[in-house]
Amino acid sequence: MAEPAAAVESFRGQPCLRLSLDGHNSLLVALHGAHLLSWTGAGAERLFLSPRALFDGRSAIRGGVPVCLPQFNERGPLPKHGFVRNLPWRAGGARVDAASGDLELTLELASDAATRATWPHDFHFALTLRLGPGRLAMRLDLHNTGATAWSFTGALHTYLRVQDAAAVRLDGLDGQPCWDALTDRRVPHAGAVRLDGEFDRVFRAAAAPLRLHDGATVLSIAQSASFEDTVVWNPGAAKCAGMADMAPDSHAQMLCVEAAQVERPVALAPDARWSGWQRLQLA
Repeated sequence: MAEPAAAVESFRGQPCLRLSLDGHNSLLVALHGAHLLSWTGAGAERLFLSPRALFDGRSAIRGGVPVCLPQFNERGPLPKHGFVRNLPWRAGGARVDAASGDLELTLELASDAATRATWPHDFHFALTLRLGPGRLAMRLDLHNTGATAWSFTGALHTYLRVQDAAAVRLDGLDGQPCWDALTDRRVPHAGAVRLDGEFDRVFRAAAAPLRLHDGATVLSIAQSASFEDTVVWNPGAAKCAGMADMAPDSHAQMLCVEAAQVERPVALAPDARWSGWQRLQLA
């Protein structure tokens, strides 16, 4: 079977690669940050990309799926959400899974003198995107290629497109311990997640997939056990209005459900490896 080719495209001036399974399922990923900009699943766009996102080749892109590494948010000395989302990644080849027919594409980033000036460690990071009918999988593979140990936190910061954020329901986190970043309280969450203004919580990840109900659409959201946390975030109307790279009504069109490692940094010894994934599937 011939290996598929990823089509080279330019999106708002940035070099990108597109995988197309058929006329109803495709993805578009920028080399800048290995940032997934679009996932068309079963004929509809499933990711939110801000209409005011910056595409200057230096700044983080608002929306899609930013790769936050090797630091989540401001929990450490690095810039917010680390530095890899602001660097150009190298594209590997596309391939097809003979058994399922799914398409895969891998992007890679390795340490160099510039990264060591920000973070003095050696590494090889890879993001593999897997596209199937009505489904998308994203897998991060981290390898400590240096002679000293290092630790990391991070996330696949997935922005999901929704019809009306105030009407969505996210099932599967009932009873999970969580930290509410808005109140700095730690209590188990009760019931389904529903939005009423700004929402920012770090949950202990549930064993079973979550289910996002958005009108008639149901999306199953699963993550590997190696990602110990799930972050759910929406800026709400007031905060969104003050964000330069979001439109005033952007908060109503998105919900972030992130596979994350936030509360406990993971340590990797020399030559050690770590892998974590998130899978999205239309039910």
